[in-house]
Formats: sequence, C-alpha cells, structure tokens
Amino acid sequence: MTQKRKIFNDPVYGFVTVPYGLLLQLIDHPYFQRLRRIRQVGLSHFVYPGALHTRFHHALGALHLMQEAIEVLRFKGADITEEEAEAACVAILLHDIGHGPYSHALEHTLIDLHHEDLSLLFMQELNQQMEGKLELAIRIFSDQYPKQFLHQLVSGQLDMDRMDYLNRDSFFTGVSEGVIGYDRIIKMLAVHDGELVVEEKGIYSIEKFLLARRLMYWQVYLHKTCVAAEQMLIHVLKRATQLARSGVALECPRDLSWFLHGGAAHVDDVSVVLQHFARLDDSDIAAALKAWVYSDDFLLSYLSSALLDRRLFRLEWLTMPATEAYQKEICEKLSPHFSPDVDISSLVFGGKESNRPYDEAKDQIKILFKNGNVLPIEKCSDVPLFTQLVTKYYLCYPKLF
Repeated sequence: MTQKRKIFNDPVYGFVTVPYGLLLQLIDHPYFQRLRRIRQVGLSHFVYPGALHTRFHHALGALHLMQEAIEVLRFKGADITEEEAEAACVAILLHDIGHGPYSHALEHTLIDLHHEDLSLLFMQELNQQMEGKLELAIRIFSDQYPKQFLHQLVSGQLDMDRMDYLNRDSFFTGVSEGVIGYDRIIKMLAVHDGELVVEEKGIYSIEKFLLARRLMYWQVYLHKTCVAAEQMLIHVLKRATQLARSGVALECPRDLSWFLHGGAAHVDDVSVVLQHFARLDDSDIAAALKAWVYSDDFLLSYLSSALLDRRLFRLEWLTMPATEAYQKEICEKLSPHFSPDVDISSLVFGGKESNRPYDEAKDQIKILFKNGNVLPIEKCSDVPLFTQLVTKYYLCYPKLF
C-alpha cells in the first residue's frame, strides 16, 4: 500500500511531498505555523521588494533537500534506517523554529539566546508533548549521535539549511550571484568513514557554492541599507525596553510587552518563556511600530515612523571603528535638523559586521577522490576559498545632509 503524502507547491523546487505522520504533525503545530509570519531575510525587502518569503518556506525547502540527500546517500550504500531518516528530516524541519520576529534582525534583542539554542528548547518541549518521538532528532541536531554525517546534513559547511537559503534567497531577491548548483552538489554527496564527503567531480560546484555564499552575505544579508534598517529596529526595541522598565506605559501586543518589561528574567520555567516567545512574530513588531509613532518619547517615535515610512538611515562602511572626532562631526551636522533638547548622539549608531564564507578550522568540506583518498577542499582547490574573516565597521545616522 502506497504511503499517503501531502503535497506543497514550492516556487523554487516545484512539488514538495511530506508523508503523513510525525512530520505533518509538526508542520501543523502552532509553533511551526508561526514561521509563516516570520520573514526569512528580515528587513531585506526594504532593498529587494520580492524578499517577502518566510521561515516556513525555508523549512519546507530544507526538508525537501534532506529527503533528496538521504535518497542519494542510500543509493551509494550509506546505512540509514527509516527511523534515522525521519529523525534527520525532523531535525532539519525544526532547525529554525527558534527564530524570533524578523529572523536574525532581533536576535539577542528580546531574549539573550541564539536562535539555535531556542530551536533546541522548542524541540525538547515538542518532544514532551509528543511522548518522546523527537529523541533521535534531538540527538542528531545536537551532534550526540554516532553517525556524524546525519548531523552534518543538518548543521555543517554543506548542510541542507545553507543549500536552501542560498538558493531560495537568491530566487526571491533576484540576486543571481547567489544561485548554486544544489542538485548537483547533493548528487555528489557520499559518506566515507562516517563523515559527509563530496565526490571529486563535485569540486567546482563547491567552489561556486562558497563564492555564492560570500556574495550573498555582502550583497543581501549585510547590504548596508539592510544593516541600517536592522540597527534602527534594534534601537527601537532597546528604547522601548528602557521606557517600559522605567514605568512608561507603552501600547503594544501583550507578549511583546511581557518581554519588554523583563518577563523572561523573572521566570525560571523555560516552558513559560517559550509560550510567550511562540506567540511573537513580525506582526507584533509592526503593530508596535504603528502605535509608537504617536509616543511622547522623541527617539521611539522618530525611529518608528522612519522605519514605517522607509526614511532609512545612511550607513557608512569603514575600515576602522569611527573615531570620537568623526562621530562628533556627524552630530554637529545633524543638530540643525532637530530641536535643542534632542540628544543627537542617540541617533548615531556604530558597530561592526563580520563574515567568513568558509571556516576550515571547524567542519571541513572534504573531497573524496576516485583512488579513495580524502582531502579537505582547501588542499585540492586552485581558487581562493575566502577562508579569512572579513570585518567591516560602520557608522549609521539619519540621512539629512
């Protein structure tokens, strides 16, 4: 008897099939449905209007690629049981379930935890709700399972997460530099001594993958206008938190208010924090911004209206942190545009962004040659792999002069 499946029509891959059972139960869970209301690339739609796809899209896409990768590895003789296959699919499906509003934009702002740590907490909570059915998935996700290649498919240099987001984000932004040969890379995957490797024929596709990752970071994820918008949003939330905790009444959705008032710091029960976090999404922040436009606090009102009306700040990339003299010069140029009682320095943000497309010190991409030898890609590639950490400093301020 053929196993019943549900079909999702994905704009990137076409029809994505999910078997009835645990995976569909997880997809139908409110924790996962929340991902429909969280944009995949945060505020990038300010620059790329088509970038309105969601974490829900991405999770389903990564699941589809995991299914393909498991099929390829099994064909090449890898020992993957049905239980392991389902657990790996669960792990990749839920790998981003811990993302908050606007994905990475507000990470560590509302709650001081990395999204992967929150994803693990959500998986543990779901495991309790589903009577232990996620035990194996959690072990794979946490790299606590002997078959390391399963964890590498979920979280590694060539995981299905990266494979999907590069492909999907380039599709929705229209940035063709991010297009990768994901299908060929998956076809070239193999398992050698328990580790994920790439067959020799796939080396050029990997080189293109690493180049695409570098280009997408600086052209999309760390585009200066996107970074400016994210910094504005972060400072809106910081200001709202300061006001809320000093006793100022703020109009905003209930669960957002709970975090602004420091609710997470006063609760020992993780499940309570997760319940509040699971009710947060992009719409809460958008509703708050619309309300805060009318706030009596100048900074909160100014930043909120500037975001809503896309009066985004200018962002300058610098090779070194901005000097105090330069920041003072910027403040002096801005001061004629504001009343004397405004603290101009609160509208000037400094910081830095870093990116390393390939970190050979962590989980190396290994190439399997026909003679059975295995070498890390940096030992057998004749093109730059961008292994160095690139750090850029910035200064961000209103675009008024």
